[in-house]
Amino acid sequence: MPDIAPDPLQELLARLREARDAAAQDPFGDPVLLVALAISRRMDDGLLDLDGLADLVQRLSDLAATDRARRLAAYVGLGGGEPSLPALAERLVRPDPEDSPIPFARYRALIETPRFAAVFTAHPTFSLPPETGTALAEAASGAEFPAGLTHRPSPPTLAEEFRQAVAAIQRGRDALDGLAAALLSAARGVWGDRWTTLIPRPVLLASWVGYDTDGRTDIGWWDTLRLRLTMKRLQLERLSGQLAPLGDCAATLAGRVGAALEAVEAQIAAVPDKPEPEAVQRLAAEMLERRDAALTGIDPLLALFPAAIAAAPDDATRLALAVARGGLAAHGLALAHTHVRLNAAQVHNAARQRLGFMALPDDMAQRRGLLAAINTALGEVQAQPVDFGALLAEQASAVRLMLTCAQISKHVDGSAPIRFLIAETETGYTLLAALWLARRFGVEHAVELSPLFETAEALDRGERVLEEALRSPHYRDYLRRHGRICLQFGYSDSGRYVGQLAGSYLAERLKLRLVELLRRHKLDGIEVVLFDTHGESVGRGGHPDSLADRLAYLSPPQARAALDGAGLRLREETAFQGGDGYLLFGTPQLASATIAGIAAHAFTPIGPVDDPVYHEADYVADFFATVRREMQALVADPGYAALLGAFGPGLLDRTGSRPAVRQSDGMGGPMRITHPSQLRAIPNNAILQQLGWMANSIHGLGMAATANPDAFNDLRDRSPRFKRALALAGRAAACSDLGVLRAVVDTLDPGPWLDRAGFTRRPGRREELLSVAGAVERLDLDAPTRRLFRRLQADHLALRHAWPDLPTMPDRLVLLHALRLTLIHRIWLLAADLPEFSPRHGATRETLVLRILQLDIEPSLRLLDEVFPAAPGAVVGLDFHEPAPPREGLSYAKEHAAIFQPMARLFALVRGCGAAITHEVGAFG
Repeated sequence: MPDIAPDPLQELLARLREARDAAAQDPFGDPVLLVALAISRRMDDGLLDLDGLADLVQRLSDLAATDRARRLAAYVGLGGGEPSLPALAERLVRPDPEDSPIPFARYRALIETPRFAAVFTAHPTFSLPPETGTALAEAASGAEFPAGLTHRPSPPTLAEEFRQAVAAIQRGRDALDGLAAALLSAARGVWGDRWTTLIPRPVLLASWVGYDTDGRTDIGWWDTLRLRLTMKRLQLERLSGQLAPLGDCAATLAGRVGAALEAVEAQIAAVPDKPEPEAVQRLAAEMLERRDAALTGIDPLLALFPAAIAAAPDDATRLALAVARGGLAAHGLALAHTHVRLNAAQVHNAARQRLGFMALPDDMAQRRGLLAAINTALGEVQAQPVDFGALLAEQASAVRLMLTCAQISKHVDGSAPIRFLIAETETGYTLLAALWLARRFGVEHAVELSPLFETAEALDRGERVLEEALRSPHYRDYLRRHGRICLQFGYSDSGRYVGQLAGSYLAERLKLRLVELLRRHKLDGIEVVLFDTHGESVGRGGHPDSLADRLAYLSPPQARAALDGAGLRLREETAFQGGDGYLLFGTPQLASATIAGIAAHAFTPIGPVDDPVYHEADYVADFFATVRREMQALVADPGYAALLGAFGPGLLDRTGSRPAVRQSDGMGGPMRITHPSQLRAIPNNAILQQLGWMANSIHGLGMAATANPDAFNDLRDRSPRFKRALALAGRAAACSDLGVLRAVVDTLDPGPWLDRAGFTRRPGRREELLSVAGAVERLDLDAPTRRLFRRLQADHLALRHAWPDLPTMPDRLVLLHALRLTLIHRIWLLAADLPEFSPRHGATRETLVLRILQLDIEPSLRLLDEVFPAAPGAVVGLDFHEPAPPREGLSYAKEHAAIFQPMARLFALVRGCGAAITHEVGAFG
């Protein structure tokens, strides 16, 4: 019987388990580096080549994706755990099965009032190739995950982001139709024909894909207009498809929709690719000439539904018409509601240009005068006309966005307001300046201004920000006219600067204080829209246990009860971000389960909250203040920036339109990061995942827990709110390992490289290791990163003492980190063999080696290819009509084969490991 070769994956997992078991008895053991070195020796001994490594990475990626699909299914309850829409509808009609149905008017109010919105956003979290994302969603829905797919993403274009968002939204709209049908069917069984007058719209969909210009330069106003018109076309096509099989009763309605579709198609065709004056002039003509045919509101269509329903031959047709009407009424002339976004600084600049204010909004000494000045300006401003020529001429970003909103409201759809989100709002002046711009351009009625509270300062000062704005009678009148106040809460910057748990606590505190604030300004009775823009990852505030836990974590029952008790209607909104978030709508089954979960949350009765966490307010405030203090101290530690920037950005594939960190000029390589603020928020979080230490979600908990271990454990046992918060930290701990982090820190220390040089007996390896040690010494990162490690270690030891059953990183994920360290080490050893060359584009061999140590591989290889061309060029084989010298030095094929090509393959595998780690964590960033 032939010998069966051992499975390298199982062999390495067994080796890792042995090393981890040994390390449990040896405080000086480092199982991760031991396994990394074991893999490296297998390569040296010829037992494992690059093809074998590629196979290992592929298998680990496939296994991680399969497990991710299983977790995704469990997250929304697929397989029997998802809420039943018919059962939910029946409970709304008859909360107690033994009692009579609720009054019809009450049921109408329940289902016709929007209670929740799912918002599709497009931050750089497209961490999967579209085909792999589709396979993952299908696997979560019951299919087998196919082996061998690529897992590394390529940066999506705006068009691809939009395509993926639309696909998810369409499945979400289908699921909402299922919800509407259940709500109408439940009414039909109780109230006879009165059900046909109901227009259910308790859950909405919205999108900022193509409309979010905060930090993006690839979205012009013409792109936004084209995509908004496309969303209108998609809504009309959807309605046309719903009406087509219904026969003569819907003929008039279908004819009007068909005429609108034809006009909108012509308008889309007229949107230019570049804002050239003649092209914009043609666009304007098309938009105005076809305005009436294309429709600018839903009233003409809604007016045709009663007759169509009355003429319908049976209940099935009437139900189909009522469902279609509900989707139209809920979303207007778009597949989803529209959110635009920009930065507060852009609003300030636009107002300063037009009003001539010299004071800066963040200057506290001049704040009062600035607020008085903007209030005076609000009382005097006169609306001016807007045309497409104004869009063409305008240079200020905030004004261009207001003008775009004006044209959308006038010529595309005036039936639904546009949410106008303002990032980094840290003063009430921002809201008043935005209101002045809205009045100036005649869109005060069409835009819902919404501040984003995300930074620690904004969450701390959020009450003061709103107070400053609410003191203005203009702002209060604006809110009364709209009937709602819209607020946005972010978890990206708050998480990375104060910690995810402290950020969640600060957001909840601000929501609770909002009640008194609105009462004081006599705004009782308005609707409060609270939009939580978290991501799917723990590092961005997405609760890992279930969709129900995620919604309850972001919108705690206490805040909901406080708003309800004050007579304030609440609409909650939550983000589904990028490709990762769209997975929850990746198949009809997932979309239905997700909408069912949202509806179950939205219709959960709000009653008194008896959670001990609110009876221990002083302890809880101290607990989260400690987490915040420790996290802020960590962010200020130079070693933290050194760790994040050492080679962290190089571990990440592009998952959006923006680079992780700014680049330096010339060929000097990546900028040395001196503070985490120089990284964008999502890459910051993603680097922590890739380094195996999710500090933004667990650091500071040790010091906070050990301050009062009895209270910590009591609340962990008895408080749903506290337990849910710690469950998020527990998942972060399961993706974190001190051994992994220690191995990274050791890699940045020349000492272990010198130790290896003294130990090796392999010919030529001693010189390579000494060269790497010298280069690592020049990086000069060992001292700050070792100090940082001790800080993290001390806090984590305290947490494990207070929380003995804190989850640990599973073996497979540890192996992925060890395997990737091996790959990085091999890249660095190859860098030691780089041949000397004369300075080129400001780069020398020494600076290029440092760039390679920072994993700035692709630009380095492009430079090396230029310096050392692989092909001999056109000279070889040509006759120049006189004796020729030997054609030496014209080809560096040997260097390419021995150094450059293996380095490229190794780096691709480094990134492949990163994709697998993203699967294991469950999302990017």
